[in-house]
Amino acid sequence: MNADFTDAGLIELGRQALNVEIDGLRAQLPRLGTDFARACRICLNCRGRVVVTGMGKSGHIGGKIAATLASTGTPSFFVHPGEASHGDVGMITRDDAVLALSNSGETAEILTILPVIKRLGVPLIAFTGNSESALARIATVHLDISVPAEACPLNLAPTASTTAALAVGDALAVALLKARGFTEEDFARSHPAGALGRRLLFVRDVMRTGAHIPRVRADNTLAEGLLEVTSKGLGMTAIVDDSMHVLGVFTDGDLRRALDREADLRATRMDQVMTVGPKFVLPSTLAAEAVHLMETHRITSLIVLDEDRKLVGALNVHDLLRAGVF
Repeated sequence: MNADFTDAGLIELGRQALNVEIDGLRAQLPRLGTDFARACRICLNCRGRVVVTGMGKSGHIGGKIAATLASTGTPSFFVHPGEASHGDVGMITRDDAVLALSNSGETAEILTILPVIKRLGVPLIAFTGNSESALARIATVHLDISVPAEACPLNLAPTASTTAALAVGDALAVALLKARGFTEEDFARSHPAGALGRRLLFVRDVMRTGAHIPRVRADNTLAEGLLEVTSKGLGMTAIVDDSMHVLGVFTDGDLRRALDREADLRATRMDQVMTVGPKFVLPSTLAAEAVHLMETHRITSLIVLDEDRKLVGALNVHDLLRAGVF
């Protein structure tokens, strides 16, 4: 270890590396032109899957690109080029498209499987840093992802070049996402587990339904309304008509106001103490949006209405906590 490197010196080295990578990314902007649009069209018109391949560090980047494509609406998977020449090339069908990554454009393992790809007649998108390479020349579409220099001081270790490849892959995935009209609901279906999946849960996934929904009629007494609130454990009840349209809600705040007026529990009707025009959500609302609504209006429970404004569910802050949305 070189003892001459102080903390400040190490920090400066890190900043220099980042600046080199930033320059590499800036170099990609003017090159994103008609060839990029053609690559997008190939993916959009693909009836099968986008098969991504790459060797070494390019392979690691390719795996991430394939995962990003798959999770944003473009069916995709990664095939190791070394394994492909020993049978895995059979995973590629005539309905697929291939995306090959090679900074040199001369990776032997990829060049070995190119004849098979061409015989299948599938379109080939190539990301390389060498426009004159064999891979660039044979590709249906070539995207030049060359960088001015690697962040490695020896200009050898793939650093800025792999960052550029990853960024252009992200650009491709995002462009396809927008072109396909990929929605939050589509994204949630691709991410059912973990913190991200919980954040993308929908109200219909956590709401209470059927007999668990607190509801009373307008002519029920205040005493009956309190019994419903207590038995259902949501701290509120909806007031509905015969068609399940919501007329209002009754919460603990309404109860306090009723007691301040010394309302008779057995003579007062629910429509006399309810709050008209309550806050509500749809079953298709993201659970995270329900949380935001509760926080904004300082409420702890919500009714859930369908498109016809009929009562179909209810939930409170504890339901959201149990689902891990908070």
